[in-house]
Amino acid sequence: MKKLENKVAIVTGAGAGMGKAIASLFALEGAKVVAGDINPSRLVELSQEVKASGGEITTITANMGEESDINQLIQTAVDTYGSLDILVNNAGIMDHFQPVGEVENSMLEKVMKINFEGPFKAMRKAIPLFLAKGKGNIINVCSIGGLKGGAAGAVYTASKHALVGLTKNTGYMYSKSGIRCNGIAPGAVNTSISETIDMTKITPLVNDRIMTGMAINPRAGESSEIAQAALFLASDDSSFVNAHILTVDGGWSAY
Repeated sequence: MKKLENKVAIVTGAGAGMGKAIASLFALEGAKVVAGDINPSRLVELSQEVKASGGEITTITANMGEESDINQLIQTAVDTYGSLDILVNNAGIMDHFQPVGEVENSMLEKVMKINFEGPFKAMRKAIPLFLAKGKGNIINVCSIGGLKGGAAGAVYTASKHALVGLTKNTGYMYSKSGIRCNGIAPGAVNTSISETIDMTKITPLVNDRIMTGMAINPRAGESSEIAQAALFLASDDSSFVNAHILTVDGGWSAY
């Protein structure tokens, strides 16, 4: 039997990179996937690939910085498949590696809205559904930036630390209600998130304090490797894992 047979799973940021790999693998493992992304053309490509492999998928254009889009994403899962079992908060953006003294209000608001407020509001919307059925599973893509101080800029680091705290609190608070909430902390991964970085903003301070640490990274991961970690957390293989952050970085952060 497939690991996610008859499960309904939402995956955000599913148009490319880790989100696409997670959505594709979940569908391959029997889940009915609702895939959200801000880029509609990427969703079309994902849908075609999943359906060609015999998977079940519904796509919806969604900006995780807009609460109405978040609500519609979750409502689509309920309207289309009658339920929701798994929520994967994967969508995220970077912050140009800027330290706090260089961050504009616009960047602060944008990154926090996508990286923290989006997952928060999606979880808040999903929790009543999970409580009503007595079970549910949330997986947040947190990044090693949520565990370390020098892997990214100030805003990204703060947003992912906040997401780590939210993950642990949620897993703990709802553990007696059949709800699990775990996080994945990837290291550097070959994804399209680099599209959200303006390399012209990399200052000498960033090169000195952050890029030196990047140099000890053994290698960049692949989206498929992160997807396998997500499958583990989404399946019954991890039934006793809750409020945990699973580091998937090839050993980079052990230094």
